[in-house]
Amino acid sequence: MNYFKQILRFAKPYKHYAVLNIISNVFYALFGTLSMISLFPMLKVLFGDTKPLEIEPDWKGFSNITTYGEQYLNYFVTQKKAEGSDDVLIFMVILIVSTFLLKNLFGYLAMFFITFLRNGVLKDMRNELYNKTINLPISFYSEKRKGDTMSRISTDVLEIQHSFLSILELIVREPLMIIFTIISMFLISPSLTLFVFIFIPTSGFLISLIGKSLKRKSDKVQKEQGYFLSIVEETLGGLKVIKGFNAESIFARKFQNSTNRFYKFSNSLLNRQNLAGPTSEFLGISVIAVLLWYGGQMVLRDKSLDPGLFLVYMGLAYNILTPAKAISKASYSVKKGNAAAERVLEILNTESPLEDSPNAKTKDDFTSDISINNISFKYEDDLVLKNFTLKVPKGKSVALVGQSGSGKSTIANLVTRFYDVNEGNISIDGEDIKTLKKASLRSLMGLVTQDSILFNDTVKNNILIGNENASDDAVIEALKIANAWEFVKDLPNGIDTNIGDSGGKLSGGQKQRLSIARAVLKNPPIMILDEATSALDTESERLVQVALENMMKNRTSIVIAHRLSTIQNADQIVVMSKGEIAEQGTHTELLARNGVYKKLVEMQSFE
Repeated sequence: MNYFKQILRFAKPYKHYAVLNIISNVFYALFGTLSMISLFPMLKVLFGDTKPLEIEPDWKGFSNITTYGEQYLNYFVTQKKAEGSDDVLIFMVILIVSTFLLKNLFGYLAMFFITFLRNGVLKDMRNELYNKTINLPISFYSEKRKGDTMSRISTDVLEIQHSFLSILELIVREPLMIIFTIISMFLISPSLTLFVFIFIPTSGFLISLIGKSLKRKSDKVQKEQGYFLSIVEETLGGLKVIKGFNAESIFARKFQNSTNRFYKFSNSLLNRQNLAGPTSEFLGISVIAVLLWYGGQMVLRDKSLDPGLFLVYMGLAYNILTPAKAISKASYSVKKGNAAAERVLEILNTESPLEDSPNAKTKDDFTSDISINNISFKYEDDLVLKNFTLKVPKGKSVALVGQSGSGKSTIANLVTRFYDVNEGNISIDGEDIKTLKKASLRSLMGLVTQDSILFNDTVKNNILIGNENASDDAVIEALKIANAWEFVKDLPNGIDTNIGDSGGKLSGGQKQRLSIARAVLKNPPIMILDEATSALDTESERLVQVALENMMKNRTSIVIAHRLSTIQNADQIVVMSKGEIAEQGTHTELLARNGVYKKLVEMQSFE
């Protein structure tokens, strides 16, 4: 129920639809009961059981409603016969049709209004979940599968709609239908109605016994679904490697093992869930059978119950079965939906350790330097950086070099505040970056990564991520600076050409130059290049290097490099080893020292 309360907050913007739904459901339940009761006058007329009554009966309150109804019917039929009209049967038919029409009309209206609420909640929940997904830090996803997150946004949210939100349809309509029906039954025969109260608690008890394991079973189904979606996502992303290594059978086996587990979990879950309907219906029919026996005695032997009223009573008793069955199924759905809600709320309730502080400041310019002050950092247990200190003055280019695992890329992650340092601090113009709004901090920086991260969209829209309000001329100018216009102008639709999933229609060098153009369009004062040329061939590297030099003019830059040929002109080169600074200086100074840097240079060939 705690999950249900948290999910219900998404319904607040649509509460007027909920009110209209409740009003419609009240009338639906009322006319649903009256539609059964309206059969009684028809039966009385058909059986010829109406007794002549010349005087209109007096209303003496609800305690006498059954007698009043029967007497008024007798009076109505007597009056019609006195008028010489034989249309009593037609009046009865119109009465029955009218009540059933009104019942179904309000039933439709109830569903009409609840549709806006259900789909509105679904939309808002997905939007909030997506916003939370992109706002949580990168560290949150380091051990999570993408497919699992996709499963939560798609199927888990849909499961919540089918389970929790179906309760909103039932929470008024079905209980009211049962209450109105039981009141009517009680007015017809109090002693016979006592048998009905045996059915509801017994049914509820048995159904609760069956449903206890549903949440656990449903959780397994949803986790497995997230797992095989991850396999699909990884397969599509690594299709070249899978085909190149003839590994199709390995991945097919992994996927089949997952779908086999999903098959078993789903069968177990659905078979348990499917018990709800038959169980409640069997219990209901059992009570109906007892009512037939007991009520039959009252009609045939004791003569204490009118045969027509007894038939109506049985219809009312059976009328309880449908809402009772719906409620029992809904209780199953809630248990099943609990698992989906738990998975969705796990993300929604996760507090980001990188949230802006309440008094975080906005910084619009960069005037002095970036200072990395005695920082230490670890992703898990082992320190990646130890007591690391570095100053990057405005307008200068600082290169970080070293073997893989020395902590170079970690510096980029910390300066952009994708992660927070464990010890020490990083400041810009003397202000700790933790005191700045993340959006403000990142607006001062442009980022070009080793992997060219592009999106399945046009060239123009990929570049506009740098500045969504830029004109076409500004986009083309950025492409020229990035040495990318030479191939973009020859594409079928120029800047409006779709580049495919992850830029799959382009070469590695072309993709990287588009990434640089995106950073150029943003025009930030600080540029961070994380091994921007390491994955390229020599020709592409030359073109990209020219683009980088164009972009870095008059900018402060931190360049993380694997290929040392790309950073010889840097103002300062910092050689890193195991998270610490091994040596630093200009290219010429470091060669003269005959130390770690010179060994790295000798290991690489220069052109």
